[in-house]
Amino acid sequence: MNNKEIIIKGARSNNLKNIDVTIPRNQFVVVTGVSGSGKSTLTMDTLYAEGQRRYVESLSSYARQFLGRMKKPDVDYIKGICPAIAIEQRVSSSNARSTVGSMTETNDYLRLLYARVGRTFSPVSGLEVKKNDVTDVVNFIQKLPETTAVFLLIAFNVHEGRNATQELNLLLQKGFTRLWRNHEIIDIEDVLTQKNDADKTNTEKTDNEKNTENRNEDRNEHTYLLIDRFKVAADDDELRKRIGDSVQTCFNESSGACFVFENEKYTLFNNKFEMDGLEFPEPTPFLFNYNNPYGACPVCEGYGKTLGIDLDKVIPDKSKSVYEGAIACWRGETMGEWHKAFLQNAHKFEFPVHRAYRDLAENEKETLWTGNQYFQGIKAFFEEIEAQTYKIQYRVLLARYRGKTHCPACKGTRLRKEASYVKVGNTPMTKLIFMPISQLNTHFKNLELNENDTKVAKRLVQEIATRLEFMERVGLGYLHLDRQANTLSGGETQRIHLTRSLGSNLTSSMYLLDEPSIGLHPRDTNRLVDVLKNLRDLGNTVIVVEHEEDMIRNADYLIDIGPAAGIHGGEVVFQGAYNTIYTKANDSLTAKYLTGRMGIEVPSTRRKFFHKLVLKDVRQHNLKGFDVEIPLGILTVVTGVSGSGKTTLIKQIFYPALQKAMGENTAEQTGDFEELTGDIKKVTQIEMVNQNPIGKSSRSNPVTYVKAYDEIRELFTDQQLSKIKGFKPKHFSFNVEGGRCETCKGEGEQLVEMQFLADVRLECEDCKGKRFQQDVLDVEYNGKNISEVLDLSIEQALAFFQGEKSIIQKIKPLFDVGLGYVRLGQSSNTLSGGEAQRVKLASFLVREKNKEHIVFVFDEPTTGLHFHDIGKLLTALNALVERGHTVIVIEHNLEVVKCADWVLDLGPEGGNEGGHLVFAGTPENLIHCKNSYTGAYLKQKLV
Repeated sequence: MNNKEIIIKGARSNNLKNIDVTIPRNQFVVVTGVSGSGKSTLTMDTLYAEGQRRYVESLSSYARQFLGRMKKPDVDYIKGICPAIAIEQRVSSSNARSTVGSMTETNDYLRLLYARVGRTFSPVSGLEVKKNDVTDVVNFIQKLPETTAVFLLIAFNVHEGRNATQELNLLLQKGFTRLWRNHEIIDIEDVLTQKNDADKTNTEKTDNEKNTENRNEDRNEHTYLLIDRFKVAADDDELRKRIGDSVQTCFNESSGACFVFENEKYTLFNNKFEMDGLEFPEPTPFLFNYNNPYGACPVCEGYGKTLGIDLDKVIPDKSKSVYEGAIACWRGETMGEWHKAFLQNAHKFEFPVHRAYRDLAENEKETLWTGNQYFQGIKAFFEEIEAQTYKIQYRVLLARYRGKTHCPACKGTRLRKEASYVKVGNTPMTKLIFMPISQLNTHFKNLELNENDTKVAKRLVQEIATRLEFMERVGLGYLHLDRQANTLSGGETQRIHLTRSLGSNLTSSMYLLDEPSIGLHPRDTNRLVDVLKNLRDLGNTVIVVEHEEDMIRNADYLIDIGPAAGIHGGEVVFQGAYNTIYTKANDSLTAKYLTGRMGIEVPSTRRKFFHKLVLKDVRQHNLKGFDVEIPLGILTVVTGVSGSGKTTLIKQIFYPALQKAMGENTAEQTGDFEELTGDIKKVTQIEMVNQNPIGKSSRSNPVTYVKAYDEIRELFTDQQLSKIKGFKPKHFSFNVEGGRCETCKGEGEQLVEMQFLADVRLECEDCKGKRFQQDVLDVEYNGKNISEVLDLSIEQALAFFQGEKSIIQKIKPLFDVGLGYVRLGQSSNTLSGGEAQRVKLASFLVREKNKEHIVFVFDEPTTGLHFHDIGKLLTALNALVERGHTVIVIEHNLEVVKCADWVLDLGPEGGNEGGHLVFAGTPENLIHCKNSYTGAYLKQKLV
C-alpha cells in the first residue's frame, strides 16, 4: 500500500455509485461539483465517519459497546486514513453565553494571563494593591542600616463582647507584656493596676457605663501591642529567624496587619489583599470567567444585558438635542415638568442643551442620566415612576420604556466590577474583549512586561497571539472577543472553528472543511488559502468541499463529483492535478464554467426603480453616518469586504426599522440611525430569509415546511386499506401519537448520551429508521408506503406524484431553487444553512400571485451553491421581483453582483476602516469606482 495516499474503494453511501477515489496525503485537496452531487457524502458521511468510527474503536469498552450499532459507511474499504477533524458548515450556537472569545479558547488563555501576571489597582487611590508575606517584612528590616532600633507592633483593639481590662488580661495570658503608646513602652500590668485604682474611686457608675468608657479610652489609634523589639544586625541567622517568627505572630494576632516602627516612622505591612479600606479578591481564573458564579456580574449573572430602561426607547432619535425633546419620556404636560426643570438648571453646570445627544461627551451623557446637585437625572425620574406603579398609568408608562439593555453594573462586560481593577500592561481584561481582533493583535505584539512577568506569561501570550493572528488572517479582524456566537454568519462560525483547530498545531491529521470561504469577499479568499496551505505544510492532509473559484484554482489536487445532482450524480467526473482538468474533464460542469464554455449571462437590461426607501444618518457599530437609498421593486445587492457593515446596515437597522415603521410588533432592537423615510406605504410585508434552521424539531423537514405533507397524508388516508383500518391523516404523521413508532417518537433514531464524548445517534431498533408502526407501513400508494415516499428526493417525487397537481405545485419550487437532490423527509437539522435558506425561498414561491409587495432580505443565499446552481437561484430571485416584490441580497459572489439591478458597496475596508457607502448604482458603473475592491474584481466578469 502507498503510505502517501488515502484509498477509497466501492463507496456507495447515499447517491455515490460504487466509486473509487484516491486522495494524496499532505496536500491541499478540493472536492467540488454541483450541489447534491455527493461531495459531502464522500467527505463527511464516508471519509470522516470512518475516521470517527476507528477513533471510537480505540477507546474504552464503554464506548465500544455502541460501535456495533454505529452505522458503518457503505464502502468496501478505506486505507491510509489519518486521524480526522471535521469543521462543518453549521449555524452558530444559540447560547447567549457563547462568544468569539469562548469559541476560539482565547478567553481561557486571557483568564490565565490575568490571574498569573495581573496587578490589582485600587479604584480609590489608583495605587497597586499588594499582599505582603513574612519574607517581605524580613527583607525590609534587613535592608535598614545596622544598629537601627526596630519595633514590631500590631494595633490594640478591644473586641466585641469584652472591655479593655478583659482584653489586657487575655493578652497577658498569651504571654504579651507590653503596649506601645506615643513612642513609649508601657507594661500591661501597670495599665491594669491603674485601671483597678480608677475603678475603686468610681464605684457609683454602672457596669455598662464603665465598660463603655474603658472601650472608648483604649480603642486608640496610637495604642499598639508590642510584639518584639531588636536592633538590626547583618549576617545574623538567629536574628533573621527570630524576626520571621515575630512577624508571623504579628500577622496571626492582628488578622493580617503588622507595623514596623523605625526612625520615628511607621510602615504598614498587610498579608490581606486590602487598600484604602477595601478588600480585593485575589486574581484567579474564576474572577475573569462570566460563566462561573464567582466571576459573573451579580446583577446580570454574566449575560451582559438585563431587563431595564432601554436607552433606545428613552432617546429614540439621537440626532435631537435635549432642548428639541430628545428624551421621549419627558414629553407631555405632566412629565414635561422634568424637561422644563432640566432646561432651567442646565446653565448652572454648563450643559449643552442644543447639542445632539449622539454628539454629547460621555461625562455629559452620564450627567443627563444620573443627575447632579442641581438636577435629578433620567434614572431618578424612572425611580419615581417605579415608586408609583400602584397606579395603572405609571405601570403602562414604565412598560413602554423597558427592554433589554446593557447591564448598569458591569456595562456589558459580564464580569463583576472587581475584575476591572486587575490590569496587565495598564489595561484591564474588560477593555480588551471589546477591541477589534486586529487592534487586539497589535496590542499583544506591543505588550511590555517586566522580566519576571515575561517568563511567566510567555506561553500564554504566545497562545493568545497565535489565535488572534489566525483570526485576522482568515478575515475576522473586525470582530471582537465579546461578539455573541448567535450573531455570527455560518461562514464566520466555520472560520472561528478553523482558528481553534489551527491553534492546536496538530500534525499528520486529516482536516475536512465544508465551504470555509462562505461569507468571504474575493479580496479575502487568498488569505484563507494561505492559512489552509500553512496547515498543509505542517504535515496535514487538508480536504475542502468548495465551489469558490479561487479556492479551486489553488488546489494541489482536485476531485469533481457529478455530473449532476441527486440520482444523476455520485460519480467521479475528474480526479487529478488542477491544471489537467481543462484537458481531461470534458463532462465536468466545473471545468466548463472555469474555462468559460458555460456561464451565467449578464442581464441585457437593468430594471429601473420608481419608488424607494431612505435611511438617514446610519451610525450603528462602524457605520459612519451616511444616508442610503434602498430601491423598491428591483434586485439590489449589498456587498463589500468582510466586516464593512453590510449586516449592520440591513439586518440591524433597515429590517427592524421597516418592521416598526409598518406597525409590526418586534422585540428586535433597531440600530442607531436618524429616520426611515420614502414609500413605506408601498410595502405590505418584510421577510428576513436567513440561514437559521427551518424548524427547531429534528422532525421538521422540507415537505412539511412547504405545506405539501398535508396533501400527502390525505392521499394515503384515501387508500382502501386505510379506510378498512380506520386510519386518519394523523396516523401518517410522525409528530403525534397514532401511527408513529413510539420508541423513537417518529424520529427514526435514538440519541445515546456518551460520557465525555459527543452524543451518538443510532438507528431505532424497533422501526429500523422507518419512523412508523408496521400496520401504517402496510398502506401503499403507487407501490410505496409513507416511509418510502419520504425517502424520495424532490426530483423523484415530481415524477412519482405526477398526477397529483396540488402536491406538484408545492414541491416543484424546491426543485426550481436547486434542491432536487434533497429528500422529502430529510431532517431539517441535517440541512446546511444555504439549503435551509433555499427551502424558505421555495415556500414563498409556492404562494399564489396577489397584490402583496413584500421586501425580501436574503443573507448570502449562494452558500453551498455551485456555479451551475447560482443560475437557478437567480431565476428564483428574479421570479420574486417579477411578481412585484423587492429583493435585497447581502452577497459577495460576483455572479450575483453582476446580475443585480442596483449595487450598494460598503467599505472600503472592514472594521474601523469600513462603514462608508463607497458606491451606489449599477454594476457597470461600479467597475469604475477606484475605492471599491468589489469593482476591481467585478471588472473581469463584465468585460
